[in-house]
Amino acid sequence: MNGTASELLAVRDLTIGFPAPGGLLLAADGIDFDVAVGRTVGLVGESGCGKSVTLRSLLGLVPYPGEVLAGTIHWRGEEMLTASGKRQATLRGTEISMIFQDPTSCLNPVFTVGNQMVETLRKRAGLGRREARTRAMELLDRVGLSAPEKRLAAYPHELSGGMRQRVMIAISIATRPRLLLADEPTTALDVTTQEQILALLKELQAEDGMAILLVSHDLGVISETCDEVVVMYAGRMLEAGYDREVMRSPRHPYTRGLIEAMPSLEVTDEEPPVPIGGQPPDLTALPPGCPFQPRCKFVRDQCAEIPVALDATLAEHGSACPFEGVRS
Repeated sequence: MNGTASELLAVRDLTIGFPAPGGLLLAADGIDFDVAVGRTVGLVGESGCGKSVTLRSLLGLVPYPGEVLAGTIHWRGEEMLTASGKRQATLRGTEISMIFQDPTSCLNPVFTVGNQMVETLRKRAGLGRREARTRAMELLDRVGLSAPEKRLAAYPHELSGGMRQRVMIAISIATRPRLLLADEPTTALDVTTQEQILALLKELQAEDGMAILLVSHDLGVISETCDEVVVMYAGRMLEAGYDREVMRSPRHPYTRGLIEAMPSLEVTDEEPPVPIGGQPPDLTALPPGCPFQPRCKFVRDQCAEIPVALDATLAEHGSACPFEGVRS
C-alpha cells in the first residue's frame, strides 16, 4: 500500500508476538497499510485474526506480555515505536482517539458519566468546568442519547450496553481527533442504532477530515463504511484493496468465504448465507504456506509452499493467493 501526500499513518511490516507454551505466537505478521486524511480503512476478519492487537499497537497498548517485534509505525512522518511513553500518551485522546470494543472496561464504575466526560474535556481540550459540561451534553445529544443531562448524572452501571458504547464514542470524538481508531464500535448496538452511529462517524469525517481505522468482523459494516479494506486471517494479510473492488471481485478464497457468509436483509431467490467451515488455526502451530488451506475449498498441494504475501499494492488490489482458478 503506497503512501500519499495526505497520509497520516503508515504501517510497515508490523509484527506482534506473544510468548506461548507451544512457542511464539505471532498475533500480527508483516502487516502493511496507510491511512490518509478523510479516508476510512477497514481491518476485517474473524475473531482472533489479529485486528484488535494491530489497532492497539498504534497507541503503544499491546497487552503484556505481547510486544512489537518488527516493523515501523509512522504518524505524520514521526516513528512512534521509538517515541517516548510521554509522547505516545500525549497523542492518545488528542490527535488519535480510540473507541474500545468493551465500554464497561473503559468507564470507571465509581464516577458518573458527567464526571468522566468533564474531566476528559478539561484535560484534553483545555476547557473550563462549565464549558466542558455544556460540551459533554452536546456530545451525548449528538451520539443519540436522550436526556443528556440525566445521562451525565448516571453511573456506568445504570446505563445499557448500547448507552455505554455511545458514551465511549462521545468521549472519543470530544477533541476532534485527526484519526479515530474504532474497535468493533457498533457491536453492542441494535441495527437501527448501528446505522445511526456509522452515519455519525461519516458526518464527523466530512466536517473535520477525520480519518478512521475501523476494526470489524462484520463485512457488511466494512462495506458500508470503508474506502479501503485489509482482510486478515491468522495474523496475516490475505487481501487488500479499495472496498468496492474487494467486495465485487474478491481474489482470495477467504474473502469470498466471508462474503458468502454475509446474511442479506433483502428478500431474494439467491442462495442463503454459507458459513466458512472449520475453525481458525492455532497461531502457535500454523500449517506451512497459506494459513487458510485447511478450511479452503479450493486447496491444492502447492498451497503448502506459497509465501503469504500480497502480489500487488493496494491500488492494484493485492491478494496472497496466486491461483487464478479460485478467483473466477
